[in-house]
Amino acid sequence: MAEQRKSLTFKRNPNSKEEQPQVLENKEEPKEEGELPLVVVLRSKNFNLPLEDRLQSHFHLLDPNDSPDESTESFLSHHAHSARALLCVGLTPLTTDTLGLLPNLELVVGSSAGVEHIDLHECRHHGIMVTSASAAFSEDGANYAMALLINVLRRISAADRFVRGSLWPVKEEHPLGFKVCF
Repeated sequence: MAEQRKSLTFKRNPNSKEEQPQVLENKEEPKEEGELPLVVVLRSKNFNLPLEDRLQSHFHLLDPNDSPDESTESFLSHHAHSARALLCVGLTPLTTDTLGLLPNLELVVGSSAGVEHIDLHECRHHGIMVTSASAAFSEDGANYAMALLINVLRRISAADRFVRGSLWPVKEEHPLGFKVCF
């Protein structure tokens, strides 16, 4: 069974300063039945891949950390030269040197909100698409910021420690916090 693939790249629109994604070509690629797409996972050694089980059912994951005898560079040059996608977990740096080890790379998927750790200039130069979590975490981040603000101003954690430490018989009362005014 053949798989239909559309290649996307960013091209500058002559009437605009912004780059717009455009479909460049449609081409059929033979794919053996049961063969999963190859995805390189780039992550620091102490960072676990949270959705690894779910990803493994759809992709063949190549993780340099699974081969402790080889350096990341050696692993990528020996095993990942045909990889077309890379999952960059957290803020793991993706450098020009690493990109040079992946000549068939077409897509970098960032799992964090920012892309400062990815060499975007080099990706653009090679026509590699880059995605990130972008605004996916912004609402949650705002909620946590508000929760921390209320916690500090109303002294919720301090009051909890006061009660759990049985300090009311000694100090008698806990100082009041401040109101949150908008």
